[in-house]
Amino acid sequence: MHYYGNLYFVMLKIAYSTIYKYELPEKHRFPMIKYELIPEQLLYEGTITEANFFHPEALTEEVILWTHEVDYWQKLKTQSLTKKEIRAIGFPMSEILVRRGTHISQGTIDCALYAQQYGVAMNVAGGTHHSFTYKGEGFCLLNDIGIAANYLLKKKLVQQILVIDLDVHQGNGTAQIFQQEERVFTFSMHGAKNYPGRKEQSDLDIGLPDKTEDDHYLKVLKNSLPRLLDEVQPDFIFYLSGVDVLATDKLGRLSLSMQGCKARDRFVLETCKLHNIPVAISMGGGYSERIAHIVNAHANTFRLAQEIYF
Repeated sequence: MHYYGNLYFVMLKIAYSTIYKYELPEKHRFPMIKYELIPEQLLYEGTITEANFFHPEALTEEVILWTHEVDYWQKLKTQSLTKKEIRAIGFPMSEILVRRGTHISQGTIDCALYAQQYGVAMNVAGGTHHSFTYKGEGFCLLNDIGIAANYLLKKKLVQQILVIDLDVHQGNGTAQIFQQEERVFTFSMHGAKNYPGRKEQSDLDIGLPDKTEDDHYLKVLKNSLPRLLDEVQPDFIFYLSGVDVLATDKLGRLSLSMQGCKARDRFVLETCKLHNIPVAISMGGGYSERIAHIVNAHANTFRLAQEIYF
């Protein structure tokens, strides 16, 4: 990122990859549109300016292997996954898809470093929490939060990390990556009956019943998060702010309103700010029928970060 004059005190950092436009079947293309529309909406309404963007480089192989196993990375790099492994991921594989994942993960590392300076930073992509050390699934190749958390630990930039995963699907890959790592506490609040069918064990899992609405959802979150901060004492937080909790989501099975989803983000961000804990945010899932619902819900996260922090 280059700073110009008073923009050194930039208000919001947003990472996005310029290589998300690759050939996909129509059924896979629709969810990807949001990565283009969210920045356009935020620019149009004046929440951000072009100066707020940074473009991450590709992740180095060395850093990838701090989190993912060599055999799995070699299969990705050489496009030699089996048909079964590709089906589990859900995307037709390509070199550019893998390259996109390296940019997204580097973006979350960059966000973490910016968050340590400014309090909060945002990745307009990311949240690839179904990627394990040794395999990918659920549209996730490389686990961006897992990679960024291991980067901070390896560089001795933090001592204790809390992952707050509020995507509607359990963060099974992230749970597996850190199941033996005491310095990373994984908290996943998700739909109990939603994907994945076989859950991993996070440090704290809260499975919510189908059709959970705003009041119950927010009550559970507000009873859980402050207690976690007291118990875990994190000096850094990764927040996965999936908007597939919306009632309009095709895959979500929960019933949050747009206002409820925004109240969720407000509570998380205000809590981080109150405790002076830097937070890096990855967007996660969103699959409502109307793209406007997805874009607006994700944009609310950015709007709140601007309001609360700057």
